[in-house]
Amino acid sequence: MKPGELVLVRFPEADLAPGKLRPALILAIAPGRYPDVLLALVTSRGYQEVPDFDEVVLPTDADFAATRLKTTSVIRLARLVTVEADIIEGRLGTILPSRLSRIRQRLIEWLRG
Repeated sequence: MKPGELVLVRFPEADLAPGKLRPALILAIAPGRYPDVLLALVTSRGYQEVPDFDEVVLPTDADFAATRLKTTSVIRLARLVTVEADIIEGRLGTILPSRLSRIRQRLIEWLRG
């Protein structure tokens, strides 16, 4: 696993019941002896996009086929979670390094406020 990979994880629902497998983007691997990963959740629900913040992946994008996403999707940058790597149940594909850099830069700017 490495940053830029799209993976499948089962996030709990609001009532803590096991959720469906959902795509997420690996943003970073935590330092230290525990294999934790920082993920951004991915959705196909375009209405959830925060304009000029979230990253939209379109079927016409150069890396769309490599992502193995099925349709236009939104990488939700305000929906971050750190999880143990062993909850990752599958791998989808990857985004371009330039897209990962752009996403990370947006997050840095947001955190700097």
